[in-house]
Amino acid sequence: MTENSRLKGVKWGELHRMGLIDLNVNLFRMINDLGKEYVSLNPIFVLIAEYALYFLILSVLLFLFSKNKRNLLMLICGIFTVILSEIFGKLAGLLHSNKPPFAELIEVNKLIEKGISNSFPSDHTMIFFSLCVTFWLFKRGWSFLWFVLACLVGFSRIWVGVHYPGDVIVGAVISIISALIVYKFVPHLSFMKKRFGSQSLKSSDHIEF
Repeated sequence: MTENSRLKGVKWGELHRMGLIDLNVNLFRMINDLGKEYVSLNPIFVLIAEYALYFLILSVLLFLFSKNKRNLLMLICGIFTVILSEIFGKLAGLLHSNKPPFAELIEVNKLIEKGISNSFPSDHTMIFFSLCVTFWLFKRGWSFLWFVLACLVGFSRIWVGVHYPGDVIVGAVISIISALIVYKFVPHLSFMKKRFGSQSLKSSDHIEF
């Protein structure tokens, strides 16, 4: 490869990266500025961004104390998914990092408090998608509303000014992939079969890779 070819490759890579960054910022501005236009909606998105986590924790506790083996299996898979997605998230954070939008941009509609550190990918989004997608995989039917909740939480984190769309999208993708991997393989582990019997086999019959 010639020197010119290498330079062209570097320039193309830089331009491509700059294009993604611009897109990320523009999408953030588009969503975050909605809070300036529709001020009456701000309390709703603040509530979702800050307090939906407590609803998720309460739901986990209700499933835990339901004494239903399938619910317990679902929660175990959810915990595995959170751990796996956090590992993937840390690896992604080594490849790319950015501070929260309010720390990098001017005139951000920042509605909640958040420390300044690497916000890529969004931990909040990964936790919600890890658990909510797992709940949907096990429950199906109306449980798609868990997925809707996870999407609302991700969207709210952009609305309140603490995450870029890229932080949320990558966090969601990582968690969805992690949930599918865990759902497919964890119930078939020998100790899971021993603990849950046929329940562990039923859980992953719907997914084919």
